[in-house]
Amino acid sequence: MKDVAQFFKVLADEARLDMVWLLMNFRELCVCDFIEVLGITQSKASRHLRTLYSAGLVDDRREGAWVYYTLRPQTEPLTRAQLAALKRSLAARPGSNDILERCASWRENRGSSCPSKL
Repeated sequence: MKDVAQFFKVLADEARLDMVWLLMNFRELCVCDFIEVLGITQSKASRHLRTLYSAGLVDDRREGAWVYYTLRPQTEPLTRAQLAALKRSLAARPGSNDILERCASWRENRGSSCPSKL
């Protein structure tokens, strides 16, 4: 993350905060995971994930038509500290456990709608 202001600007969106929270708790997620768990459209999920990617917060991996996302390891101490503080803050938010439970349930029961079983 190159700039502190850009870091906070990117995270100034509830959907992106939820996406980061999910990625902090699950190793890798498919776009379909975000769509189902957050109740957003594919285009909205992809747009938010592209913003997080452009900011250097996530990495993507393509497998055929599917795209999977992970948190990008951060090398800058300030960014690592900011993400650690963000994780503590997100964990304390009302509904944070609900999102994680919805994701875990979806991933367990999604069947063939998404090929990943990570």
